[in-house]
Amino acid sequence: MAEEIGKLKKISDYLWEAPATGSMNVPVRIYADRTLVEHIQKEDVLDQAMNVSFLPGIVEASFAMPDAHWGYGFPIGGVAAFDPEAGGVISPGGIGFDINCGVRMIRTGLTGDRVRARIDRLAGALYNAVPSGVGSEGGVKTLSASDLGKVMLRGAGWAVENGWGEQDDLLRTEDGGAMEGADPDAVGKRAIERGQPQAGTLGSGNHFLEVDVVDEVYDEEIGSVFGVEPGLTVLQIHCGSRGFGHQICSDYLKLMQNASKKHGISLPDRQLACAPLDSPEGGRYYGAMAAAANFAWCNRQIIQALALKAFSKIFGAGRDGLEWRQIYDVCHNIAKFEKHCYRGAEKTLCVHRKGATRAFAPGRDEVPEPYRATGQPVLIPGDMGTASFLLAGTQEAMHQTWGSTCHGAGRTMSRKGAIREGKGRNIMKEMKDRGVTVRARGKRTVAEEMPYAYKDVDSVVNVMHGAGITKKIARLRPLCVVKG
Repeated sequence: MAEEIGKLKKISDYLWEAPATGSMNVPVRIYADRTLVEHIQKEDVLDQAMNVSFLPGIVEASFAMPDAHWGYGFPIGGVAAFDPEAGGVISPGGIGFDINCGVRMIRTGLTGDRVRARIDRLAGALYNAVPSGVGSEGGVKTLSASDLGKVMLRGAGWAVENGWGEQDDLLRTEDGGAMEGADPDAVGKRAIERGQPQAGTLGSGNHFLEVDVVDEVYDEEIGSVFGVEPGLTVLQIHCGSRGFGHQICSDYLKLMQNASKKHGISLPDRQLACAPLDSPEGGRYYGAMAAAANFAWCNRQIIQALALKAFSKIFGAGRDGLEWRQIYDVCHNIAKFEKHCYRGAEKTLCVHRKGATRAFAPGRDEVPEPYRATGQPVLIPGDMGTASFLLAGTQEAMHQTWGSTCHGAGRTMSRKGAIREGKGRNIMKEMKDRGVTVRARGKRTVAEEMPYAYKDVDSVVNVMHGAGITKKIARLRPLCVVKG
């Protein structure tokens, strides 16, 4: 008899399922080992994933990745695909407030030993170069409304055109750094006001800059294509669309509450407010969401250029001398129209990924040409004291999860709980003892993001590797972290 935990039945070592019952349209499938599934049970992730399964037009399953935890509407770590031809919907709760929160990774030719020797200076230079914190401004001069309109349409391309990087960066960015379908006219005045001063800023919370040393390479052939080798260093940038995207989500949640009623959609949770993909409300939200996604890509592109200046200042070399090359940039809060094989036929679906990363297989047109033979690079930041991972997408991901995987370690503790846990502790010293230099505006932010607040990232990644969804390429160990 198959093992069961509550409503979940074990399908394999890495997959659990709750069958569709009552008004559920599809089952829930959770990728986890036994320890992680117990964490997920405590987080009520199953209830949220089951609520998602009630939404119109959902196909195959409501998925949760091993890093899943409680979120607004959808669980963070949730994936769901909707069929536009079967009344499928789009839901801001399935994307999140930080639209196109994502990760960019840059490899360098600097050795870990060379970086460690200057780590305090480098951490300070990065902290000074990239504005961070709540409401931070000033990465570039405040954008005019006209320039922000161009950013909404051209994304990272606008930044490169204005001297913040090179064309090769765009080649190694998901969607080339600009998602189609953006509609500046669908973006409200308040979102524009919030976005104008925030291009090139990191923000606060779990956003960061992190310098890592490549600790281990599991696949030397693919690692060589990606540009990583043991002992060399990389930079990670984790942030999103800032107040611009947050305001867009807030604005459309109000609109979607009315749209759900107007279109006769019965919701198990009002946080799942949505509209049909082919409705005026659904179309406007998609256009505004894409505009926010493009802002986020522009934001990370500018931050990369600012970080390069900091590296150049400390190591006395430019892009070529540092052997500076972007590996990839991926988003993990987004909805996209994609072609997938469904019931033996190619079908265009709208795939929601909230706290989940696209992990497309070798051969897909969406994978940049340099990686078309290896599969898409997948960037998985862990907690700031342990490790992060570089993975590659697989064919199995296309078959099982709409080409999706985890996005990080996943929280086990609320931010308030983490602060309580850290009371009376010298957390900055604890990090230094781990070999990690931290620069941050305040102790509170560091306490919120301490390793004890997160799941074991090795376990999370091993689940997706064991299930064949993504392939481990390299493990990264942090040397310094910069936070707001």
